[in-house]
Amino acid sequence: MTRPVVAVVVVVVVAVVAVALTLRTPEVPTYAPTPPAPADGGRALVGPRVYTVDATDGERWTKFSFRLGAVVDDATPWDLGFRRYQIIANSGPAFSGKAAIADLGAAGFDHVRTVPADGYLETEAKPDLRNPAIASWYQYGFFSHVLTPKPNVWAVRTVDGRYAKFEILGYYCPGSRPGCVTFRYVYQGDGSPLMALR
Repeated sequence: MTRPVVAVVVVVVVAVVAVALTLRTPEVPTYAPTPPAPADGGRALVGPRVYTVDATDGERWTKFSFRLGAVVDDATPWDLGFRRYQIIANSGPAFSGKAAIADLGAAGFDHVRTVPADGYLETEAKPDLRNPAIASWYQYGFFSHVLTPKPNVWAVRTVDGRYAKFEILGYYCPGSRPGCVTFRYVYQGDGSPLMALR
């Protein structure tokens, strides 16, 4: 074989292997939705806890309260709303609450011992509901079509003026179905920004 033919064969083999690797379904962590069991955290420091919201319904928002540590119904004050891959805070022109989110970047969950008092963003109503602080919480796999959480930590000013921090751990339900948003959080019920015991 001549050198040009060998080069072409090598390029073709490498391309075939690369395409085959991208077509494999990647293994993703999966989580079953947490059964709702609201319990008022009072003025305690709660967590860290792991919670999975069933956000598989693309037509409605599933609402979560940090104070109650659970998914809640529409009549209960809520902090975060989940719909598939979208996450919003109970604030902005479309909602009556004052909850908001701040992106703390890849700070490391355990290293965030206090959250800021300001810099929180409310939910925007136009052109669609979105909270700019958390709208890009994932990395999208172009070939795999898998959403992988960024290693960021977010702070939340809750609907009643308290604070929480959280990180997203996963997005898939058992069977690798999308829409089970799983996060780890700490909630501070005394109204201070402290996220760890001294």
